[in-house]
Amino acid sequence: MSQCRCYVLFVLTATLIIIAGFMDSSAFAEGKNLKENKKIYITSDKLVADSEAKWAEFIGNVRAVQEDTVIIADRLKIFYKKVGNNSSISDEESIEKIVSSGNVKINFEDKVAVAQHAVYTSETGVLVLTGPNSTVTSGTNFVSGEKITIYRAEDRMTVESGNKERVEALFYSKEKGIE
Repeated sequence: MSQCRCYVLFVLTATLIIIAGFMDSSAFAEGKNLKENKKIYITSDKLVADSEAKWAEFIGNVRAVQEDTVIIADRLKIFYKKVGNNSSISDEESIEKIVSSGNVKINFEDKVAVAQHAVYTSETGVLVLTGPNSTVTSGTNFVSGEKITIYRAEDRMTVESGNKERVEALFYSKEKGIE
């Protein structure tokens, strides 16, 4: 097999293993690392990778699907941790961050996150959504702001306003409301 083909297969395999850790919906919700590989299907118009710089990027109409989790974006770029001279990517622990940009939509569990830009940092388990009217919706409830930070391991989030828009939230209670 040619060196170019081996390189492409290596990058594709490593990318799929790494995205598996990010996309498992129960692991995402609970802030846990994925311990088993699950099938992922990714489509895009183009894949560009640089093993020396430790990144791979899917470009154009990106759609990544694993079980009930779907990420849609114009671009999805994965940055790997630089560990000595080791050029192999062995598991999801080797990922540094995942950056999605342009019309980002993430469906997981009963939630939908929408933003212009999303950054997931594996070491901290934090997902940051940015852009005008970034929104997280769950059923009929939603929060919206310029920047939404989701702290997976702590089951909490912060929502910040921008220069022109204030934070908005709508919550429906199952209990009797204020009278």
